Amino acid sequence: MVLATLELTGGMEWLALLPAYLLGSVPFGWIFVRVLHRKDLRNEGSGNIGATNAMRVLGKPLGVVCFLLDFGKGYLPVLLFADWLSSDPELLPILRVSCGAAAVAGHVWPLYLGFRGGKAVATGCGGIVAIDPMIFLISGLLWVLVLITTRFVGLASMVMGISWPILASWRAPDHDYGSELAIATGALAVLILWRHRANIGRMLNGTESRIGKKSSVSEESEPRIEEELRS
Repeated sequence: MVLATLELTGGMEWLALLPAYLLGSVPFGWIFVRVLHRKDLRNEGSGNIGATNAMRVLGKPLGVVCFLLDFGKGYLPVLLFADWLSSDPELLPILRVSCGAAAVAGHVWPLYLGFRGGKAVATGCGGIVAIDPMIFLISGLLWVLVLITTRFVGLASMVMGISWPILASWRAPDHDYGSELAIATGALAVLILWRHRANIGRMLNGTESRIGKKSSVSEESEPRIEEELRS
């Protein structure tokens, strides 16, 4: 209740971005694997700290829990830090979008793990649901359709990310967030594509694994592939 009564004035409202980033930086998948298996998730599977890789180590039930926690990292900052800490209704829409973006940045570049984080999808979904659930609903249906059709999780995630700025532009005239969400989700779509560049390389090479099938290239090779793509 104390937070609900706070009123920040002027530029002080933008301090909300700091706790949004710090919450986004919490590596839930890494923590679960460390506590339950005494392993570093960055050295397991794909080397990614996101829910998909955590699921490989922890199994589906705990993997889903990790997804929901990563989702919450995007959802809660928009409501807690933007809505509760804003005293300017005109500034609120862009502050909500900015808090969601800060949470995603925390997930992708977590302070606590040397800025080596996830692929932005789950946390991005949470932020979008907090701002406009309809965008998530439609893009989620696209995700399911692509996954069923191709059985590529990475491709489904990329298509969903690409759809976000398109849907945000379509929804903007009826909402107070205007073009801010379209711009932010456009940047997020580019980030998601960049974070999935190893998946793109494997799909082009015909070595990307599909749901229900084992890949001819082990998931342990993804960090090496990403290093090659950086060079």
